[in-house]
Amino acid sequence: MPRTKGRPGRLAALGAVGAAVSLVSGCAGAGGVAAGGDGTTLVVAIVSNPQMEDAISLRSDFEKENPGVDLRFVTLPENEARAKITTSVATGGGEFDAVMISNYETRMWAENGWLENLQPHIDASEGYDAGDFLQPIRESLSYRGDMYSVPFYGESSFLAYRTDLFEEAGLEMPADPTWAEVADLAARLHDPESGTAGICLRGLPGWGELLAPFNSMLNTFGGRWYDEDWNAQLTSPEFRRAAEFYVDLVRKHGQPGAAGSGFGDCLTHYSQGRAAMFYDATAMVSTVEDPDSSKIAGRSGYAPAPVSETDYGGWLYTWSLAIPTTSEHTDAAWRFLSWMTDKQYTKTVADEYGWERVPPGSRVSTFENPQYQEVAGAYAEPMREGIADADPKDPGIRPVPYTGVQFLAIPEFQDLGTRVSQQLSAAVAGQISVDQALEQSQQYAQSVGDSYKEAQ
Repeated sequence: MPRTKGRPGRLAALGAVGAAVSLVSGCAGAGGVAAGGDGTTLVVAIVSNPQMEDAISLRSDFEKENPGVDLRFVTLPENEARAKITTSVATGGGEFDAVMISNYETRMWAENGWLENLQPHIDASEGYDAGDFLQPIRESLSYRGDMYSVPFYGESSFLAYRTDLFEEAGLEMPADPTWAEVADLAARLHDPESGTAGICLRGLPGWGELLAPFNSMLNTFGGRWYDEDWNAQLTSPEFRRAAEFYVDLVRKHGQPGAAGSGFGDCLTHYSQGRAAMFYDATAMVSTVEDPDSSKIAGRSGYAPAPVSETDYGGWLYTWSLAIPTTSEHTDAAWRFLSWMTDKQYTKTVADEYGWERVPPGSRVSTFENPQYQEVAGAYAEPMREGIADADPKDPGIRPVPYTGVQFLAIPEFQDLGTRVSQQLSAAVAGQISVDQALEQSQQYAQSVGDSYKEAQ
């Protein structure tokens, strides 16, 4: 059964990001520019979300500890950041000294020689406890036993729900909800007149947007993207059933403007009290439970990812930091990476902003900290169990020729996933039918599958 190891090559990956090349043309090539005197400016590309904004706000701590090294952040929305970072690293553009990537990119890019091997730096850094990272997270960021990126936070997915609204309606969340039960609860709680959607689910196109929650649903519905021989399965009964369920649920009981809602939009809807349930990344808790930014802090319960045909329905993901091999300031870049992913950084965030804002899901010591347990009692264990239960090698109930839970770990998925997500988003918007979306998606997927057949 062919796997992805050895499959992605430089040309294949370049083809996958070809459409994004123009994005980098306007970027000033400023990687590792001199900061004046003998100093160095590290250019860091990161995704825009609340946890990364906290890191930016704490930059002076790093700069005080590292005189002569200044930080310049390039912060972009998730879809744009993925395209820009991928293009820069794949083409050897050299714009960035440190980049925020994930467990999707790390192994493929390490195999292609695009990333610095961080293991020698880790081993030489006294007190940097890499053994404290959760094992599934550490393994997902390793290639041939060495770590090539280090986790800022890790996540699975779960279902957040408003305990106050459930109590008012006389409803209870099952301990292990099925998607059918969730759809029934969403119908009962959907109240557009009061501005409350039954559930928030992403509808924004993007392989890392809509497809993240959808693929986890697909897996538990018994669907898959390919059979063992790389025959596309997007018009199979299982795939069709998952797509129809997802689109129907969002259209009937989802948030307004669902086709344009990504993770950040859904996070705002839910944390501002405009939805009864929210199925998404466990990392949501840093905002949902932050009383400074959430109107519903302390009013959520957390249930495992809903299931259908499987016993488990969540995903495995981590936003991590890596150093492109084009950086001329590797040592300074590692000092930044180790600062942002060390235990001390967690304590610094807790001291400055509270334990509910610490980057969750990467270190065992965070879960075991009594102060974190005190504020995270409702969600810490569901998060940890979700990360431990995810199995990228066996994501559903049928064999597949790829690894990955909410993504396919093949270089073509950046382009293929985005194309398919555009079709599903159009169905969410009511512009096309689910059948039309899947027929077109099947053609996209089979063209990729055929290239793997030829390689067999």
